[in-house]
Formats: sequence, structure tokens, C-alpha cells
Amino acid sequence: MHLRTLTHAISGLICLFLLCIPSSVLSAPIAPGSLLSSAGHTQRRGIEDAGSRPSHFTDGIEPRNYGHTFLRGVNIGGWLVLEKWMTPNLFEGTSAVDQWTFDTTPGAPSKLTTHWDTWFTETDVQWLKSVGINAIRIPIGFWAYDNSKTPYLKGADAYLERAIGWAKKAGLKVWIDCHGSPGSQNGFDNSGHMGGVKWQLEDNLLRSILILGTMARKYGALEYQGTVVGLELVNEPISSGANSIDLTRQFALEAYRITKAQAKNPDLMIVMHDAFKGPNYWNDLPAKSYSNGRLGIDTHLYQVFGETDSTLTQQEHIQKACGWSGDLRSSNVVMPTFVAEWSPVTNICVNPDGSTTPGTSCSVPGCQCQIADPNAWNSNMIEQVRRYVEAQLDTYESSTSGYFMWSYKAPGAWGFQTGIQKGFIPSPVTSRKYQNQCLQY
Repeated sequence: MHLRTLTHAISGLICLFLLCIPSSVLSAPIAPGSLLSSAGHTQRRGIEDAGSRPSHFTDGIEPRNYGHTFLRGVNIGGWLVLEKWMTPNLFEGTSAVDQWTFDTTPGAPSKLTTHWDTWFTETDVQWLKSVGINAIRIPIGFWAYDNSKTPYLKGADAYLERAIGWAKKAGLKVWIDCHGSPGSQNGFDNSGHMGGVKWQLEDNLLRSILILGTMARKYGALEYQGTVVGLELVNEPISSGANSIDLTRQFALEAYRITKAQAKNPDLMIVMHDAFKGPNYWNDLPAKSYSNGRLGIDTHLYQVFGETDSTLTQQEHIQKACGWSGDLRSSNVVMPTFVAEWSPVTNICVNPDGSTTPGTSCSVPGCQCQIADPNAWNSNMIEQVRRYVEAQLDTYESSTSGYFMWSYKAPGAWGFQTGIQKGFIPSPVTSRKYQNQCLQY
């Protein structure tokens, strides 16, 4: 299909859903190949040849200032998109494993309403502000806007609306994250539906773009300017198996054009997750999208899921966190770069003398492992976790456009609220007990 023909085809399809886009926007240049004509085929043409991507910038370049507020935030995970590990009590007495199956269980509507009413409130927003947080990233599923042919229950968008109002009143920024996409972008429970990955089927990709257009038109309205600062197109799409990274890149470009066309707020940042490729993989997108600093990249940095992560001492975890600054800084020079998920969690144990060993079990008398309930942590463990947290924060402050910890309320050391209360996260988040840890690396 000729590019211009494709452009008008997309325009016509979107107009059917009352998301008509000016022809001048739709005729803007995009990469060769087409999202819709490529979907579902095993052979796909990429946006460009890998060899033509710009090389990484050298470390030491100062981060670029895009004129945006630096975001010091937390995720409100487990609220509008359920994850069983985060809210196990909600799933008690059911065989549900994710939102898809939970929403079909007896009493689900009333349980969801109670959860939405109580899990996150205006009091939480005020408390977050008091400890130095200036932004919240709120995950929401596509089904809040279109649940047709799915078992998902609607209603979450009304609570997102409430949260935006609370944030505006408190002076906090809001980043809206389309956490679950049609067909599931990764097969994880955080997409709403565990199992198969069918996001890149043609109908699902088109549905994604249509829903994102709806979200951009709604949350990109001028009434939200100054409060809603970001809209994330998709969360953690995998880049293997059923997903083609080339098609994901084409999706990013076309979704960016459509969401920016729908948003009246010129300052709204459209954000793409890096699809586990690292932020520098996407360095060519700003030039291709003519984004002028309004297209950002999101990377998620954890040191708990990889095989090698469980072989590191805490000092080695700190060194690794400090080492992230090079790639983050070089990416942030090209486009606003965010660490929209990170965590204090590592698999380490602490001995009575303060030294650490890798793993989740230990044999030295008096030793303690981080996997234990933080309520039982001794002072050595609290200090070791705080060192790691502060090293991460130093890296993000110096090398990115903002960060969001995962998550506000969560079991164990995953919970920001717990971290503040137990002292392994600084309060306010800009304070430091262990200064300049990264200077030695």
C-alpha cells in the first residue's frame, strides 16, 4: 500500500470513531512500511536499518533541559489495574489470577468499587506531597474506555478523574499510563490478561491507537494543562515471540502523531516504553516524529529479576545503579528520558558486621535477608537498602528528566509508603544520608 493511501486509510478509520485528525497532521512524513499493512505478517519491514541509527553519545555530556518540571514520583500501581501480588486480599476466595479473570468472579463489581474508593484517596496525595513527591504515574487499562468483547468491568476512568482533581489541588503532576493494551502487549498480569500476546494483531493495534486518541483528547484538554503532563502509549511491550520490535517502533510513531493531534495541550508529553531495548535504542524517534521535546522514552530499571542480579552484593548493586547514568544521560540529551519504574528491592543478606552477601538465605548467626518483612528489619538492613535507594536517586536526578518508584503501596520493600515509614527511603526524597556515592565509580 502506498504511504499516502495508508495515511488516508488510517484517517478514515479513525473518523469512524469520531477522532478525525487534520489532514496536515496525517500527511506528515513517517517511516517506510505501514503499521496496519504489516500487522500479522511474519516478514515486516523495519523503520530503518539498524546500522543507520545514531551512535551513543559519550558519557559526561550534561543532561538536556527541555523546559519541563523534573518529576519525582511514585506509581499508583494495583489501583486501577489489578495485580494479584499487590492486592492479595482482594483475590481471596477466588481462582482469579489477573483483572481479566477477577472481573468475572461473583461480587466483582462491588469489590472493585470498594477497592477504588479506598486504595488511593486525596489523603494519600497530600501525604505524598509532604514527603517531596511532585508527580504520580497512574496505570489504567484500555478497557476503561472500551471494554467491548472482553469481560473487563468499566468505571476506572472516573477514579482517574478524581485523582487528577486531587493532584491539581495539591500541585502534583499526573502521568497517565496505558498499562494494559488490547490483546495484551506482554502476557503479564500487569497487562490485565496473563497468557498469550496478541497485541500486534491488526485489529488490536488499531484499537490501541483509537483508545489512545480518546485518552489524548480527554486528558490533553486545556483544562488539564499544568497537571496532566504525560500520556504513556503502552507499558512494557515485549520485543520477542509474538511481538516484532519493528512493528512496535512503527506503532510508536503513528500513535504519537495521532495523540498529539488530539491533544489541545501543546505541553503534553507523549511517552513510549523502551520495550526492554534500552532508551538509546530509540534515539532516532525525535527526528522522525518532529516531536520537539514532546516525545519521551521510559525505561524500567530493576536489579531483582535477572539471573546475575542474585549474585551481587549490595555494594555491587550500588555500583551497577551508578553505572546506569551513562546510557540515561546520553538518551536524555536526545529526548526526555524517564525511569518510570524502579525499586529498592535486591536479593541480599546483611551480616551483623554490616557486610552483605548475595541471595535470599544466609547462615551466619544474626544475619538477615531483605526478603524478610521490613517490619522485622534490623538497622543494618535498613541502612544497606537506603544506600542503594539513594544511589539510584542520585543517578536519576543527574541523568534523566524524572523517575517514578514502583509502587506507592505494595508488599515488603516494594512499597514507597513503607520505605518512608521505615527509613529506607529518604524523606523528603531529595535529602541524603549517604552523599555522592556514585563519585567513586
